[in-house]
This record gives sequence, structure tokens and C-alpha cells, in this order.
Amino acid sequence: MELSQIIPHIEALIFASDKPLTSPEIMELVNTALGFIDDRAGIDQVETAISGIKEKYDTEFYAFELKQIGGGWQFLTKPEYHKTVALINGDKFIKRLSAAAMETLAIIAYKQPITKSEIESIRGVNCDYAVQKLLEKDLVIISGRNEDAVGKPLIYATS
Repeated sequence: MELSQIIPHIEALIFASDKPLTSPEIMELVNTALGFIDDRAGIDQVETAISGIKEKYDTEFYAFELKQIGGGWQFLTKPEYHKTVALINGDKFIKRLSAAAMETLAIIAYKQPITKSEIESIRGVNCDYAVQKLLEKDLVIISGRNEDAVGKPLIYATS
């Protein structure tokens, strides 16, 4: 299996995904997409390819970077281009935080790592919107999953 054969597919998968993809997920998707049966891409090859992709996008020629978030990989706009992107996305990245979002951020900062249900238990109300806005503004990150809890909920921490 040639790295040059799987790198474009890995880039496309990460770019098109709306959530971070783990290395094992990427490996399965690449093998399925390319129909590999005997000469399957291994986890080592995928991680080597990801390392090369990360190195490529870390150069000054790209406005994006490959970041590991919540145990998976995702393309994000580099911080120096946030104001440029805000021109088409409106002020959603520049606006002040609501009181609910500030309260949610304070709870995450104090109790991290914490699940959304634990945040809701402390606040007494649903916090989906507040957490979504905090994630969009890169104030919190998904740091993994609680493997011991029912449904394996996401764990949040400050960035």
C-alpha cells in the first residue's frame, strides 16, 4: 500500500466530516472506499499519512491546520485567519458570550473533565446550545468519551 495512494482519500475524509475522525475510523473508511481486501491500509500507515498531512498544512501556504480534537482529526482554520472567515460567517466568532454560555464555561473550567449531563445537572437546564457555541469559539474542546457511563458521552474541557 503506497502512502501516496491513501493520503488524498484521508484528506478528503477529514475535510468532508463534520466531526473529528479517529485513526481507526479513517483506516476503515479508506479501506472500504478503495475496496482493499488483501493489501489493506494499516493503522501505522494511516498515522504516518496523517503525520505527513499535518506537516503539509502546518506550513505558511495553507489557511488550515490539521488538529487532533476529542481523540480524532479535523481541519480547522488557523487562528490568524479567524477574522477573515468571520467576514462570511458574520460575527458569530466575535460576539460576546451570553450569561448561560459564561456559566457553562465556568462550570467546565472548574469541574473539567465533565460530561454534558453533569453540566446540565449543575445548571438545572439544557446546555446544548451553550456548549455548541463554546465549541465553535474554541473555548472548550471535546477531550474524549466517558467509557464507563451509559452511552459513552463526550467529555468536555477548556481549550
